[in-house]
Amino acid sequence: MPYDLVGKRFAFLLISLLMVLPGIFSLILPGGLRPGIDFTSGSIMTVRFQRDVDQPSVRQVYAEIGLDEAVIQRAEDGTYIVRTKPLEAEIEGSGQGVSGRQRVEDELTRRLGALTVLSFDQVSPIVAAEIVRNAILAVLAACLGILLYLWWAFRRVADAWRYGFCSAVALIHVALVVVGVFSLLGRIFAIELDALFITAILTVIGYSVNDTIVVFDRVRENSIRRQGEAFEDIVNHALMETMVRSLNTGVAVMLTMFTLWLFGGVTLRNFMLALLLGVIVGSWSSHFYATMLLVVWENGELGRLFGRRAARPALRRA
Repeated sequence: MPYDLVGKRFAFLLISLLMVLPGIFSLILPGGLRPGIDFTSGSIMTVRFQRDVDQPSVRQVYAEIGLDEAVIQRAEDGTYIVRTKPLEAEIEGSGQGVSGRQRVEDELTRRLGALTVLSFDQVSPIVAAEIVRNAILAVLAACLGILLYLWWAFRRVADAWRYGFCSAVALIHVALVVVGVFSLLGRIFAIELDALFITAILTVIGYSVNDTIVVFDRVRENSIRRQGEAFEDIVNHALMETMVRSLNTGVAVMLTMFTLWLFGGVTLRNFMLALLLGVIVGSWSSHFYATMLLVVWENGELGRLFGRRAARPALRRA
């Protein structure tokens, strides 16, 4: 007899709630997120010095140029990531025809020695506002599309919309955990969010819904093969049958992402961290949140909120 995972559904739902709460509290408090220049406008330059340079020296150069608000973050191998307000075409006193970026590079080279600019990005306030708007629309469209697809895919199942709704709630759970963790990291380590973070969120949403579909599809198949059994038993068999596949897939993906996080460079580190965290939470959410929520709902354990008195057969007869 398979291990009774579904019998511990309320414990799993409680753990899922506890996973979300710290991040929600962090998001509610002032300064919940640290948006990067993709969302607030500004410039970000990644430079590598040929000789060892300390952070106060770099900060002093920027202050003398008139960029006192510069946020300077040191990485490995003499690399610095510097965020500033948008660099104008010219910095006051830089001389005609000298761009703000060129002025910064010249001063850093003159004061601190030869350097290499690894990357330079600048976002205007108009573009930043458009990115924020499009990011929100992309996440909402993805959730809505997934809900409608699952409703259609399980159309032969009684109350098929419940499968879609539970999947959508699980996706929101994954997104909230990842965003909440990055909110905490922003407070502790000053990690900022950029456009790649939205890409990571959409990627882990897709990964999570794929895992959820695998489990729900096995529930649908077991509903046909095991007619007459309690719904929680049907779901429990589906979980045990898909657990090994999901675990093998998840471990392979996580090993790849962890390797890229270690050796992919500074610019990809936060992106890979969001993906890695999302895959872990998505695997949990698919098996121990979406399915447990479905069982609680089907068994009428959500109470009279949904007007359900007792579980009904899981499959409509054709």
